[in-house]
Amino acid sequence: MILTHVKFALAKSMTLDEAKAIFERTAPKYRGREGLLRKTYLLSEDGLTAGAVYFWKDRASAERVFTDEWRKMVTEVYGVSPQISFYHAPVTVENAPA
Repeated sequence: MILTHVKFALAKSMTLDEAKAIFERTAPKYRGREGLLRKTYLLSEDGLTAGAVYFWKDRASAERVFTDEWRKMVTEVYGVSPQISFYHAPVTVENAPA
């Protein structure tokens, strides 16, 4: 499994309500994506950093999404270019009830 952390340093602070509205508007673009297991949107407590953590079946699945076109779309939405980090995710602990 591959995990990606995408983040954007925002030019001005975003409220939780503003972030949630944007996240809910973009979330449908990721539903049903081949190889995407889970995506969790993120907003720092000070509202100056936004992003997401993605869990992928493999790196190829992530690379099919993180294209130049995707980067352009994200930059238009948030006003800044995203930073992407890739990680192996060899162990996950799930405490949520099934």
